[in-house]
Amino acid sequence: MNRIKQMLLLQQQLNDATGGKDWENGMTNKGKPIDWRRCIYLETAELVDSYPWKHWKNIDANPDYENIKIEIVDIWHFVMSEALRDYKVNGKGDIQTLSQDIVQLSHYQDFASNSIPKQLGVFEQIAWVEVFMKTLFTSDKILWWVDNFLKMSACLQVNLGELYKLYVGKNILNQFRQDHGYKEGKYIKEWNGVEDNVVMQQILAKHSDINPEKLYDLLEGAYTKVASV
Repeated sequence: MNRIKQMLLLQQQLNDATGGKDWENGMTNKGKPIDWRRCIYLETAELVDSYPWKHWKNIDANPDYENIKIEIVDIWHFVMSEALRDYKVNGKGDIQTLSQDIVQLSHYQDFASNSIPKQLGVFEQIAWVEVFMKTLFTSDKILWWVDNFLKMSACLQVNLGELYKLYVGKNILNQFRQDHGYKEGKYIKEWNGVEDNVVMQQILAKHSDINPEKLYDLLEGAYTKVASV
């Protein structure tokens, strides 16, 4: 539960910083409406597009599993955001309560232990992504969304440990983006021909025990070289 709670706390901090203290009411401090469901289903579509599902194009290509992991993390950002909003606005409890409710979900143990016995085929994986997508349009119960997200992640071979590592990395990258003009359109997302997501993953791969502060510093060092060109 500690990892779930830590991710929720980090997401709350990020949303407070980017949307203002009352973002849970559905509007940023700049007056722009927030729709977490739309955020989720668009990211889910990008997840599907990481697979070679098209029968008329690149039919022998392999799934882009590194990007699949990033898309799962992006979806998790928005699922947590909707859960945080729902629990606050509807008086269901604080982050501690939400964390406890998540670890009691039916698919949490599979997700936490990655007990899926074998890697599923490409179209089996896509089918689980689409099960999650359907959940967004057939239910407004946020814990049902979370439970189906956990099942989808487990079926795509992303467990709690990997999600936590990548989430913390992406959370720090998102903070880094905001600090360097992302909202104003000034941020450079491609660093010497490589997207910043990939740079973040490369740093995590080289430093297995890296802390958030060190990750931010390494991103700063890499970005300074790009921005000065």
